[in-house]
Amino acid sequence: MNQDFSIVTLVLHASLVVQVVMVGLLLASLASWTVIFGKLFGLRKVRTDNDVFEREFWAGRNLNDLFADATKKVPRSAMERIFASGMREFFKLREKRVVDPGALLDGARRAMRASFQRELDTIESNLSFLASVGSVSPYVGLFGTVWGIMHAFIGLSNLQQVTLATVAPGIAEALVATAIGLFAAIPAVIAYNRFARQIDRIATQLESFIEEFSNILQRNAGAMPASPR
Repeated sequence: MNQDFSIVTLVLHASLVVQVVMVGLLLASLASWTVIFGKLFGLRKVRTDNDVFEREFWAGRNLNDLFADATKKVPRSAMERIFASGMREFFKLREKRVVDPGALLDGARRAMRASFQRELDTIESNLSFLASVGSVSPYVGLFGTVWGIMHAFIGLSNLQQVTLATVAPGIAEALVATAIGLFAAIPAVIAYNRFARQIDRIATQLESFIEEFSNILQRNAGAMPASPR
C-alpha cells in the first residue's frame, strides 16, 4: 500500500511535541520575514534621507539656515538630527557665555555622539531578533527531530517485525522539524549579515560627518553668530 508522505500529512501525523515545535518555528519564520522586510525598507530610507541632507549640507548653505530649517520641523534623517543636536548644544554654550573654542567644540561633539548612539540604537532595533532566530532555530528543529525519532521508535517497540515501511513514516515526520528549523534560520542569518554590513556603512558615514562638522565648528567657533530666533 502506498503511503502519503506529503509535508501536510507528515505534520498532521507527527506527535504533539513535534507539532508544537513546528508551529513555533513557523511563527518565528513569519516574524523574521516581517523584520526582514521592515529593515529592508527602513535602511533604504535611512540611507536616502542621509544622502539628501548630506548633499544639502555640502552645497554651501549657511549653518544657521540649516539649523533653523531643522528646528522648524521634525528632522527626517539621522544625519540631520545629529547636526541639529550639535548646533543646539553649541548655541546653548554660547548663550552661557562660554567663549573657549575648545569647550564649545567638546560640548557639541558630546551632544552629537549621544545623538549618534541613539540613532544607531534605533537603526539596529530588531537586528538581535534575526540573530536569535538564525542561531536557535536549527537547534529547536533538531530537538523536534530527536523527540520525533524517539517517539517513533517507542511506538515500534511493540511490533514483532520492523521493516523500512514501518520505520520511514515516523522518521520522515521527525525530520520535517529540522527542515522547518533550517527554513527559519537560513533567511534570518543571510538577512542579519547583510543588514549588519549596511548598518556599519551607515555608522561610518555618520561618524565621518561628525568629524567633518566638528572641524567646521572648530574653524568657526569664534566667528559664528548667536542662535537664530
